[in-house]
Amino acid sequence: MTQPQDATELEYEPPAPDADEDIQHSLFGEILDWMLAPLLLLWPMSIAITYLVAKSIANQPFDHALEDSVTVLAQQVRSVDGKRVRSLSGSARDILRADDIDSVYFQIQGPRGEHIDGDRDMPQPVLDDEDKTSSGGVRFRNDSMHGAPVRVAFAYVQLERSDGSTPQLALVQVAETLEKRGQLANAIIKGVILPQFIVLPIVLALVWFALARGLSPLAQLQERIRARGSEDLSPIASNQVPEEISPLVRSLNEMLSRLSLTIDMQKRFIADAAHQMRTPLAGMRMQSELALRQTDNGEIHRSLEQLAKSSEAATRLVNQLLALARAENQPQAGSGMLALDLGELARAVVQDWVQASFAQQIDLGFEAPADALHIHGNPTMLRELLSNLIDNALRYTPAGGSVTVRVRSDELEHAYLEVEDTGPGIAQGERERVFERFYRILGNTAEGSGLGLAIVREIAQQHGAEVDIFSNPRATQPKLPGALFRLTFPLPPASSDEDEEPPYYG
Repeated sequence: MTQPQDATELEYEPPAPDADEDIQHSLFGEILDWMLAPLLLLWPMSIAITYLVAKSIANQPFDHALEDSVTVLAQQVRSVDGKRVRSLSGSARDILRADDIDSVYFQIQGPRGEHIDGDRDMPQPVLDDEDKTSSGGVRFRNDSMHGAPVRVAFAYVQLERSDGSTPQLALVQVAETLEKRGQLANAIIKGVILPQFIVLPIVLALVWFALARGLSPLAQLQERIRARGSEDLSPIASNQVPEEISPLVRSLNEMLSRLSLTIDMQKRFIADAAHQMRTPLAGMRMQSELALRQTDNGEIHRSLEQLAKSSEAATRLVNQLLALARAENQPQAGSGMLALDLGELARAVVQDWVQASFAQQIDLGFEAPADALHIHGNPTMLRELLSNLIDNALRYTPAGGSVTVRVRSDELEHAYLEVEDTGPGIAQGERERVFERFYRILGNTAEGSGLGLAIVREIAQQHGAEVDIFSNPRATQPKLPGALFRLTFPLPPASSDEDEEPPYYG
């Protein structure tokens, strides 16, 4: 008995591709399609137009021959005593019907429609009396006879009467089948179409060659880029490519320039981080070796205290490096942005720093409007931003000073987050440089890594906010002018209550 197949042995069927999945297109093939599709569409149209023109050309000489036949036949029609019409002679009839390819028919009718000569069953023209006399000359029409299409030339001949009364009209018409006309039209068509079957493949080959030749600069550009080393981010020479590719090359050069700048910044950041990490790690190693050599408990205790401080500095530096890396790699284009109450978020962050302010004997205050102040932002990043500002203010404010966190708005377009302190302040010439990584103001004895304000600027830029530094307008001591950090956030546009998402209060 056959054993049932294990489920794990069933053949795996890959999922069907998504209908919206992007499909890579060939530029060569797309240009070729747009060039050949109109050509292949216009070719049958040209054949049809050529056929119509050929038929028109073929009709002209044969219509002239028919017209001559009707004219000659009309000259043979005469009135005798006003009663009889003389018929066509036998020799003239033989000459009229002398055609090896087409069948020729003729007919002569008297004024009252009586048959005089020729074929009795020829179709009659549909004209009224006024048209018979007004048109004059030889006219043509298409008709059929014995089931075959014919071309008919006809004319009305005036028969003068001997008594001077109104002339009577006799009908003379000659019909011819269309065999010779079709043969001539087909000969013209063949003479025009057959060369096209030879020319068309040549045209296709030339178009193919021209496209391949025209797109060859793209292949050359591809080879030049592929031949570059991984470290070569120099601009591509735009004067060596066609004008149509120059915008693409310029955009690529701009991207290479930004990439080169980013890589240089990353390299400089890694070098600075390695240099900054070397100091606390070297201190930790020195203090640990010193503690191992000491025998006095007091000296061992002091060495361990220094080891703890070095460990704390290294831990803070690593945390700030991770925070800066996280801020720089935060998704852009509004990803992770929520509607949040800036006042509640700032209140929660200030509460986290109350104990630290007590330990340093600094008055940490908070001011916010009674109403909620909503902005769009990433709560985690904004908490990191404000924590760095408060930490920076507490580190540089001496004991007995004050630090105030303030949230306000101009009720129009902007919300403001301010952190002011009563520390030594920042000189005007240093206010732009303090946002650089690892930058420390000369003569400053406060502990720090120089990364806090760099993190603040990075997060502010991701939120479309501006960071400004001022002197504290509420400072009372000239030697301690203090600093005021102000972040200006754009307020979101007003929306209805139904569409507004609930704010974040975390």
